[in-house]
Amino acid sequence: MNQETVSIHTEYIQLDQLLKYANVLSTGGQVKVLLEENKITLNDVVVTEKRKKIYPNDVVTIANEIRITVVKEA
Repeated sequence: MNQETVSIHTEYIQLDQLLKYANVLSTGGQVKVLLEENKITLNDVVVTEKRKKIYPNDVVTIANEIRITVVKEA
């Protein structure tokens, strides 16, 4: 599984923005398909909201292939 860490300087980042920012997906349409197929989890819970708020220390997993940990930028 590929593991990435993404630093944010805001309180949170929306799921669709995170996936584009991390260069995991390029369009919102791709996010929608993965959500419909229940392939995205947030802290091991299936996510269904494209604009779900992701906070520092949250872990997003895509199709059990990519794991993104969000951290607060110092």
